[in-house]
Amino acid sequence: MTVANVVVSNCVLNLVPDKEKVMSEIFRVLKPKGHFSISDIVLEGELPEAITKAAEMYAGCVSGAVQKSAYLGFIEKQGFVNVSVQKEKQIMVPDDILSAYLTEEELTEFKNSGTGIYSITVYGEKPDGNKACCGPGCC
Repeated sequence: MTVANVVVSNCVLNLVPDKEKVMSEIFRVLKPKGHFSISDIVLEGELPEAITKAAEMYAGCVSGAVQKSAYLGFIEKQGFVNVSVQKEKQIMVPDDILSAYLTEEELTEFKNSGTGIYSITVYGEKPDGNKACCGPGCC
């Protein structure tokens, strides 16, 4: 049953282990022509293992983040249309926080790796239900 015209989420989906399922549920509950606006944290590149395992980094929404391309892929796979990244800003985690988890050498490697942590805001729409195929489960 579809029940929502709009779904809004502000930096919590990265804490959910099955992000693909979340996108599926957003698609399911939106009415045709409904839309979503989601702000979240994503990655470009890989985080060091010590960061991904740190509870503080998880609570800070960093270690639960996935690759930006995968995140957008979960959205596209559901059949959303007019998907756009409306805002994108790199997040710089201070060295004093990172150094609690990384050695000096690991910190230097990480800073030179090209890995980026980003806050993004993504917009997308559920297509009109009258189209031939609008996504999983509707054809």
